[in-house]
Amino acid sequence: MRALLQRVSEASVAVDGKVIGQCGPGLLILICAMQGDTEVEADQLASKIAKLRIFTDEAGKMNRSILDTAGSALVISQFTLAADTSRGNRPGFSRAAPPVEGRRLYEYFAAQIAAQGIATQTGRFGADMKVRLVNDGPVTLWMES
Repeated sequence: MRALLQRVSEASVAVDGKVIGQCGPGLLILICAMQGDTEVEADQLASKIAKLRIFTDEAGKMNRSILDTAGSALVISQFTLAADTSRGNRPGFSRAAPPVEGRRLYEYFAAQIAAQGIATQTGRFGADMKVRLVNDGPVTLWMES
């Protein structure tokens, strides 16, 4: 699985002009299931993200996790993280998991983030979504399982 994490002050996602998910201080997690991914990769990634020390402590150092700060998460499916831009000018997405499997693993991953004790909301798989965020830092990290 591939994830792009953004530490945020706030984030929201809307479909057809209606906000369907949001979070306060915490993480916006853009996630893509790749071909061959299973629950094992989702479990590992969710566990790592929950413990990742990217929030500042009282000394201003990145030394606290989302769990330490009682932050929340907004998890958005984004198959474009699978983009292959090595040839030509049009990205290819053939390395992304097929839609049925991608949806299943996206929903599973979001549930695993919530199971870590993180208040979690989601977007809508396959929908045309409008995502708003206030990146805190900015802190943006790329992760792969």
